[in-house]
Amino acid sequence: MPDSTFLPGDRVDLRPIEEDDLEYLRDAINDPAIWRPIGGSRPINRTQEQEFFENVVCADDGVHLLITADGEPVGTIGLREIDWEAGRGEIGYWIDPDEHGQGYGTEATELMVAYAFDQLGLHRIEAHVFEFNEASQRLLESVGFAREGTSRESEFVDGEYHDTHWYGLLEDEWRDRQS
Repeated sequence: MPDSTFLPGDRVDLRPIEEDDLEYLRDAINDPAIWRPIGGSRPINRTQEQEFFENVVCADDGVHLLITADGEPVGTIGLREIDWEAGRGEIGYWIDPDEHGQGYGTEATELMVAYAFDQLGLHRIEAHVFEFNEASQRLLESVGFAREGTSRESEFVDGEYHDTHWYGLLEDEWRDRQS
């Protein structure tokens, strides 16, 4: 896989997703430890992953990057639904289950948040997390996101409805934490 680091970090780097990454992405997104927490409920084949790459990753309305550690992919992170007039976007990520607990998601999120505020000029970043995804809730809160609300029983996963928690982070809150 190519190494064209876009946002370097201490333990992880963020780089563009390339067509060569699609096999890794397809295999990872079909892992129940990934698709359940992000709300996927259908299998993804190579053609569908290719379409996602072409229609979402390569589109101009978001930023989607591969998270790597020691040059190897460990997950993805992205900003989507960017509203340039309102200055906001939604962050989303997943980390390979074999790499959970390493701090990769936290560092990748910090890199993406800094990029969103410093380079894209966003004012607000949003995220949503299922109630059962406590690790992601802790990650967002550790970076400075505040829980702003809950959509009750909004998603159907594993045979039952689950709440979705909404988080937000404002640029000035981020800057206050950095100083």
